[in-house]
Amino acid sequence: MKILVTGGAGFIGSAVIRHVIGHTADSVVNLDKLTYAGNLESLASVADDARYAFERVDICNRAELDRVFAQHQPDAVMHLAAESHVDRSISGPSDFIETNIIGTYTLLEAARLYWSGLDETRKLAFRFHHISTDEVYGDLEGPEDLFTETTPYAPSSPYSASKASSDHLVRAWRRTYGLPTLVTNCSNNYGPCHFPEKLIPLMILNAQEGKPLPVYGKGNQVRDWLYVEDHARALYKVVTEGVVGETYNIGGHNEKQNLEVVHTLCALLEELAPNKPAGVTRYQDLITYVKDRPGHDIRYAIDASKIERELGWVPLETFESGIRKTVQWYLTNTEWVAHVKSGSYQQWMDTHYAGHVTNK
Repeated sequence: MKILVTGGAGFIGSAVIRHVIGHTADSVVNLDKLTYAGNLESLASVADDARYAFERVDICNRAELDRVFAQHQPDAVMHLAAESHVDRSISGPSDFIETNIIGTYTLLEAARLYWSGLDETRKLAFRFHHISTDEVYGDLEGPEDLFTETTPYAPSSPYSASKASSDHLVRAWRRTYGLPTLVTNCSNNYGPCHFPEKLIPLMILNAQEGKPLPVYGKGNQVRDWLYVEDHARALYKVVTEGVVGETYNIGGHNEKQNLEVVHTLCALLEELAPNKPAGVTRYQDLITYVKDRPGHDIRYAIDASKIERELGWVPLETFESGIRKTVQWYLTNTEWVAHVKSGSYQQWMDTHYAGHVTNK
């Protein structure tokens, strides 16, 4: 099977490609615009494989999408290309509307044209798998509540609203045109090759440099943490074994408050990187509370029993094993980190956190 992966140079997309090339006989076409969070260095281990191809293409460019479909003749699409950072969506929502909504629409139309021209055997086997987020469901009210596949959508941020819109488009293209689609919604991912604007890599790298560890509000927001390689396995299972028209929630069964995550990272760094920057006695002394983001959801948690029951997927990593692997990866892969932290990353960090820090 040949899989067209959009956003394959991103965090989750690159994990999917490494999984497909490393653990299956399938081939991959990586379609990525290479915006700030796209990094081909995350694919160095597969870049020379004969089953891997790369196309630098914007999913909003219909002519280029048509060319890629015609040239590569994929058997499935795994659509991960998206703007994905909530803070960025608050300060500049237009990119999220363009990529996540218009881009998904453009990709759906290109896929529909290609699919309609396939012979009946290939047409029946074709899949369009749309990868989304649990943030489309909004905030959970009770401490025991879980998001299921039938939880009503109630997005809070421009990011989650744009992803909710793209989910609806994908389902509509199946209902209206018969395109064989599947949707997955996942909890918070973490692991190797994560762009360091997100909580876990940001804390690891800031701590190593003796910089503040910015925590929103009281740090009591609860997230379900999913190791990215577990997620990649789940996504491959869905695109190869999932039932057309179905939605599958993917979670890690690891609910943690943000502040607890930061304390865990500090403890691991005390063990794995005891030589601290000048002036730092304990990593946890760097924790700094910043004003909470507008509309910040308090708790997300996923009920992943459907994918376990129907497809036999369960996460292999506990939070404790996954977070240790993650810290070790960042401590070891200093060259990847150095390249990522130059340029646009630094500009974003300086702009976003300037004037935000308040000590408590």
